[in-house]
Amino acid sequence: MRVALVCVLALTVCVILFAERLEDTFYVPLDDPAIQYAGPVSDPITHLEKQLESQKTKLDYAPNGWGYLPAVLKQLGINIDSQVLVFSRTSIQTSHISPRTPRAIYFNDDTAVGFVQNGEVLELSAIDPKQGAVFYSLDTEKSDRPEFARRDDCLRCHQGAPTMGIPGIMISSVHPSNDAEGRDSHGSAYITDDRTSFEQRWGGWYVTGTHGSAVHLGNNPELTDPLSPGKASKEGTQNVTSLEDRFNTSRYLAPTSDIVALMTIEHQTRMNNLMTRIGWDARIALREGRGTLEPAARDRINTEIEEMVGYMLFVDEEPLKQPVKGVSTFTKTFAERGPRDSKGRSLRDFDLQKRLFRYPLSYLIYSAAFDGMPDVVRERVYQRLYEVLTGKDKSQTFAGISPADRQAVFEIVRATKPKLPEYWLSN
Repeated sequence: MRVALVCVLALTVCVILFAERLEDTFYVPLDDPAIQYAGPVSDPITHLEKQLESQKTKLDYAPNGWGYLPAVLKQLGINIDSQVLVFSRTSIQTSHISPRTPRAIYFNDDTAVGFVQNGEVLELSAIDPKQGAVFYSLDTEKSDRPEFARRDDCLRCHQGAPTMGIPGIMISSVHPSNDAEGRDSHGSAYITDDRTSFEQRWGGWYVTGTHGSAVHLGNNPELTDPLSPGKASKEGTQNVTSLEDRFNTSRYLAPTSDIVALMTIEHQTRMNNLMTRIGWDARIALREGRGTLEPAARDRINTEIEEMVGYMLFVDEEPLKQPVKGVSTFTKTFAERGPRDSKGRSLRDFDLQKRLFRYPLSYLIYSAAFDGMPDVVRERVYQRLYEVLTGKDKSQTFAGISPADRQAVFEIVRATKPKLPEYWLSN
């Protein structure tokens, strides 16, 4: 293997600024007896590799420099319209990345694929229901037996404080920084998610879509070098609907880096990391307590669950100041993949007027990662969601969720989520 380290989504150079709480933990032991991260996993890429090994499927090799990319996306169920483009030089394949040749990332709920023009490998990550993010690469050269290689060396970038101490995915934004005299000084990379203010997002990324008078840091090549950033000029960087004048878009599977796709992947990266981290903490505590949670451990896990429930319900989401609209089909195809109740409502429906989603509960409640959390965690999450959505919880934390939204979300979940506790169904 010619590449020593492949990092699918990280932009972790220079100074990383991150939130408090779970992000204060830098490292959770991978070899703890309750974790054993290096052991067997069950994720979409592992399943595809087994299909290749048994010759039950094959990967066609495409022209135009795309190689295995279209076939891999098809086999993993990843839509091309999920494409987002990052030109910050922070991948190990930096020599191939620039504003003229950005790195493309394609994703669904549990898998991401990174493509670099003329790169040596495709970069992949997938969510295992218990172990969280697992990293892989696939050589781009044509082969009689293409093979995915697991890349635990990616944890050099993908395990740390920004991922809550567990193997995880992160999105970041390169920011400029100026000294008191107005001279350019060192910049930094900020981890972003749906809590991040709009104007702090997407430095080092291309962004296609409209967003009115709201401004962001995307589409600005001056920010590509975080050690010596240029001025954060907004001229020509806002409400961009075509990238054709910036680079050769025909070299990519799609001509877009959709703003709605970017907002979606920001939400799900933190949500997946939260489920992994709390699941790990609970498994370690259960091992230490010989199958039960000691009172102190239970209190700590419940505190972590409160943080996750708040994130699931978007209580700290940054409101949209202006309506947002993408230019690809992502908004439509993403919503079509969700289960719907008898009224046609889905947690995957977008709002894009005041907030990201129409109904404020994360669609990842349907994920294998959610179902893979330890019973003690999942049962507590169900209990807290029930208390909030039925109005039994009247705390200030959840006061911003309207009664109408609480009722709608409760009804959608009750109608579409299998294996709910009985008390959800008897209300």
